[in-house]
Amino acid sequence: MGQNYFDRRLSKASTEKQAAVKFGWIQGVLVRCLLNIWGVMLFLRLSWVVGQAGIGLACLIIILATVVTVLTTLSMSAICTNGEVKGGGTYYMISRSLGPEFGGSIGFIFSVANAVAVAMYVVGFAETLLVLLQNTEMPLFENPINNIRVISCLTVVVILGIAIVGTEWETKAQIVLLIILLVAMADFLAGVAISPDEEQLLRGYVGWNKTVFIENFGPHFTEDQGFFSVFAVFFPAATGILAGANISGDLKDPQSAIPKGTLLAILITTLSYLLFVVVSGSTVLLNSNGNATFLAEGSFDLLTNCSLVESNKCEFGLLNDYQVMEMVSAFSPIIYAGIFAATLSSALASLVSAPKIFQALCKDKLFPGIHFFAKGYGKNNEPRRGYLLAFVLALGCCAIGDLNHIAPLISNFFLAAYCLINLSCFHATFVKAPGFRPAFRYYSMWLGFLGAILCLLVMFIINWVTSLITFAVVSFLYLCIYQRKPDVNWGSSTQAQTYSLALNAVMKLNEVADHVKNYRPQLLILTGHPSHRPPLVDFGYTVTKKLSLLICGNVITKEHLNHKARTGMLEMGHKYLRHRGIKAFYSAVEDVSFSRGVASLIQVAGMGKLRPNMLLTGYKNNWETCGHEEVQEYFNVIHIALDMHMSVAILRLPEGMDYSKYAIQLEEYAMLSKKEKKRRMKASSEFIDEDGMPRNKSCSELSEISVASCPMDSSRESSPPSSPTTVRSMNGAVSQNPQGQINLGFLSSPDNGDGGRIVFPSIPDDIKLSATQFQRRQKKGFIDVWWLYDDGGLTMLIPHILSTRSQWSGCKLRIFALANKKDELDREQRNMVALLNKFRIDYSDVTVIPDIVKPPEESSKKEFEALITKWQSDGTNSKFFITESELYALKDKTNRHIRLSELLQKYSKNSSLIVMTLPMPRKSTCSAALYMAWLETLTKDMPPFLLIRGNQTSVLTFYS
Repeated sequence: MGQNYFDRRLSKASTEKQAAVKFGWIQGVLVRCLLNIWGVMLFLRLSWVVGQAGIGLACLIIILATVVTVLTTLSMSAICTNGEVKGGGTYYMISRSLGPEFGGSIGFIFSVANAVAVAMYVVGFAETLLVLLQNTEMPLFENPINNIRVISCLTVVVILGIAIVGTEWETKAQIVLLIILLVAMADFLAGVAISPDEEQLLRGYVGWNKTVFIENFGPHFTEDQGFFSVFAVFFPAATGILAGANISGDLKDPQSAIPKGTLLAILITTLSYLLFVVVSGSTVLLNSNGNATFLAEGSFDLLTNCSLVESNKCEFGLLNDYQVMEMVSAFSPIIYAGIFAATLSSALASLVSAPKIFQALCKDKLFPGIHFFAKGYGKNNEPRRGYLLAFVLALGCCAIGDLNHIAPLISNFFLAAYCLINLSCFHATFVKAPGFRPAFRYYSMWLGFLGAILCLLVMFIINWVTSLITFAVVSFLYLCIYQRKPDVNWGSSTQAQTYSLALNAVMKLNEVADHVKNYRPQLLILTGHPSHRPPLVDFGYTVTKKLSLLICGNVITKEHLNHKARTGMLEMGHKYLRHRGIKAFYSAVEDVSFSRGVASLIQVAGMGKLRPNMLLTGYKNNWETCGHEEVQEYFNVIHIALDMHMSVAILRLPEGMDYSKYAIQLEEYAMLSKKEKKRRMKASSEFIDEDGMPRNKSCSELSEISVASCPMDSSRESSPPSSPTTVRSMNGAVSQNPQGQINLGFLSSPDNGDGGRIVFPSIPDDIKLSATQFQRRQKKGFIDVWWLYDDGGLTMLIPHILSTRSQWSGCKLRIFALANKKDELDREQRNMVALLNKFRIDYSDVTVIPDIVKPPEESSKKEFEALITKWQSDGTNSKFFITESELYALKDKTNRHIRLSELLQKYSKNSSLIVMTLPMPRKSTCSAALYMAWLETLTKDMPPFLLIRGNQTSVLTFYS
């Protein structure tokens, strides 16, 4: 039954996909671009542009707009032929080329621009319709702006109805409108071939006239206009080049259709615009007062003199009459039909484009709260919700009611989009990404760059205030997406540039000679999986944060991982580090021996100068109870690191640092936001009793908080989180053990839209606190540095770095050194103070210990003897044990370490952190067990303890 239902759903989806209407390059691109470019400006503002700028500059305006659009089209063609183009048009191309930040911000802006363009086109329609209605007895408002507003709003409602019917009907309507538009243009040209009648002469149309051509060739800008302000009014006529690309998802072959259809549309419309500029400039006067008396006298000078009119303002002519094309035409009703066709077709195309772009943006979930508009309806996945949103926005802009105010605003938005399209092409070519192989060959990296700069310059020249606002909005949207860090991988050119920059930087770094002033501790931390030892990772990152390299290393000894398992493990590790906000790498090697695996890790980790120079590992707390081979392996790791000229550091924490049994919960905890952590803890606290166990709740109560499942008897006898019967998935948080009892995990997986589950904490509070102890600011106290040997200064540098971090800013450095003789105490203390001052190390106190040679207390000796009792050799097997000869030979060192432990208890028991020089294990003279006993004696029952041994490389210098 279930399978049959599933098969039917698949069959239905397949049928709908096959039935979806797809368009060719003529119907889908050429027709749309022609209708958008031959828009409201052709009939209502082109003559005004000629009047303001003159024939010469009007042609220059058209050519400049054409240069911008051609360059943009070349870039767009290169991008859209570099692989399959899906729905979303301009947004899809920019986002997949430059990345989600640029794509999302400009996609949002472009959606708004198309919605506002609807208002511009219907306002142009309303202006023309109002001229017709003024000659009728239809009741109108006294204020023409109010009439335009009413007509515009009603028109938008009609256009919305056509768009909601579907793209197929909208496309059929476009063809009809194009035919009307072509007939109207032919009507205008036919009118030019006919001699003007008296009414036309009064309105300024005088037929072909050389004098008129010469007079109209130069500019006649009015007080409030200039070249670029006129360009701003005209430029929306060029924005139709994206009409085909905006419905890329509805094209049969967008890779071929978009370049072919768009470039041909630009050629046709540019030639037609230039023709109409020359025709109107050669046949129509600049100004005409419409006085028949002056016309009867046969003087154009009197007819064009506006001061002879009572209002001192001419009503007709190129500068004053927006209906010049209608006046010149052979049959004016056809021109009105053409205006209606141009405006309504452009408005319809914009109303279709805006929601489709916005729908693609919403599907990618780049912005919060807009996924509601991603839903599509019908076989063509129509964005009906987006239609309604664009409709509301268009209605709001219709309230402006003035075409000359709406057009510059749209110009700014479209120029911003064009700028990024050109930048996308330039950037993808510049970074030399192997994946950028467009089928369209007629593009150039530098033409794309020129197009981007040209768009940017024109934006600011047109209106620098609006450009700054546009720039601010784009920047704000960019930062919103950047902060959200959407989990998308589109292979953008910015990703390719990241690789290119990183590679060049590493190669350049390889040529830089080492110098003590540039020394940085580059850490390789033996963490296993990073989530198993979070305090160790956090401590290492405290040292390297914004300073140097950090690599988390994992040696796998128990099993061989196939490629899929290994890749998954590395991805989980990097994801964990990323969600913890830790800038680090994660590397893993496989070997049957742990020490040999570490040796391999040291050799292969990093590249060039970006290689670890310091090994950080956790202290082996279980050395007394684990197998002898494990202790020997741990001991060998220290030898291997020192032999490879690595510095070594060992961190011991009172609570230990192995949290592997809580790894899954800690991973989930790390991946939640601070707000989500608080919310879930608050919700789950209602179901936790004083002992930290789930309260006895019924299934109905649990269901109210969306627990995934509930057994018939959920009681306190259910398995604890550490129970071996617990069954838990990597991304789930609630599961059942084989006995059917529910396991209430620490945290649920992130909400995936189907009601995120709220679950109960299973990690004790003290565990959570200790696991994250180095993420929090430490209490005011001291970092005690026991600088026992000169190892190059690393024992001093690491505490200094820690003291500069915000977590340790409340802790001051106290320096401890040793003096062998009492009479050397003052001299050594002065020397140490002078040395620290030369090194520019900020400290609060310097203490020189004089009695290091004093024998340790007998009680301390007995504790040490008890510690090594089980490790002492009986003479049969001395490989892993401490022999009598070894104890005798190293008696002085042993006593010294016992004495040091007494001094540590005396001076540093209450410190926040202790940093001490790590004892050097001599090969063949000191066994692993004895060495571990020394470390145990020094660090037992102490605050966090860091043992460091430099590799004798100088890391501190006196000189600037």
